[in-house]
Amino acid sequence: MTAYQRWARPVLFRLGRGDAEAAHETTLRSLAQVARRPAAVAALARVSRAAVAKPRTVFGVDFPSPVGLAAGMDKDGRALAAWPALGFGFIEVGTVTAHPQPGNDRPRLFRLKGSQAVINRMGFNNAGAAALADRLERTGPLPVPLGISLGKSKVTPLHEAINDYLTSLRLLASYGDYFAVNVSSPNTPGLRTLQDKDQLAALVKALTAETDKPVLVKLAPDLTDDAIAEAVEVCGTGGAAGIIATNTTLARTNLAPGDVALADQPGGLSGRPLTRRAVEVVARIHQLTGGELPIIGVGGISGPRDAKAMFDAGASLIQVYTGLIYQGPGLIRDINKSLA
Repeated sequence: MTAYQRWARPVLFRLGRGDAEAAHETTLRSLAQVARRPAAVAALARVSRAAVAKPRTVFGVDFPSPVGLAAGMDKDGRALAAWPALGFGFIEVGTVTAHPQPGNDRPRLFRLKGSQAVINRMGFNNAGAAALADRLERTGPLPVPLGISLGKSKVTPLHEAINDYLTSLRLLASYGDYFAVNVSSPNTPGLRTLQDKDQLAALVKALTAETDKPVLVKLAPDLTDDAIAEAVEVCGTGGAAGIIATNTTLARTNLAPGDVALADQPGGLSGRPLTRRAVEVVARIHQLTGGELPIIGVGGISGPRDAKAMFDAGASLIQVYTGLIYQGPGLIRDINKSLA
């Protein structure tokens, strides 16, 4: 058991009388304070003993490490300078929407400790694309690539979704090294219908025509094999630079017995119960594309063995989020060391 698991995690899990979002906010606030002070960032890098994996170039972007921070952890880019000090080779902020929005009512984030999983129904809570653009302007260049996850505003009707995504893209175009199109969150009503072939084709075509930066599509793990094949075809013909597989799941399988009581909570499940399915989807996409379309693998990565499974399945890069909650920052060091 690491020092984080022995000392820090129990304290965080007790914050706000066990409110998972309170722990998230406390962690993010602390890292944001570190990010504002270069000396503190350097100290964090020394303490974390961040290892560096072998660099690689994917969809024309140079990554110092293939291990990235998934969207959702730092939606509004509040702690950007701190994440590379922990060993992350790239950061994905968001999901951001054209209109600022508070998200769903609290509580909306739940830990399933026995399963090392999380259920969330956050609902794209963020300050909006304009606010993120302002923060990125003030932050300046980062030492690692920055991805920006784009979503649809809840107030925007589905038939106006393309313009909503384009509004965000135009505000943020000069700041992202790549853009992720989130059409797979289960927490915005109707959003997943944008994965349907015709709607996804129109959306990808509009976004790739708007920017010369790489555009990736983030897919749900709950798609059937046929739906995955259709989405992959659309991404290939529409000019998408890659696919992110996967988002959270609506399934409630592989849960520890003590977590079954939380299974009825609405929202997307992430963490260890998703590991096998995420790897299966990555392998399926890799097979369909013959390895020609880069994949960012995400879902249930809790250690070097999970990371290896993702890369063996065909992922070019990986992202972590829920594993960081349970394993702590040592997870990034361990994965990077195993890759190096």
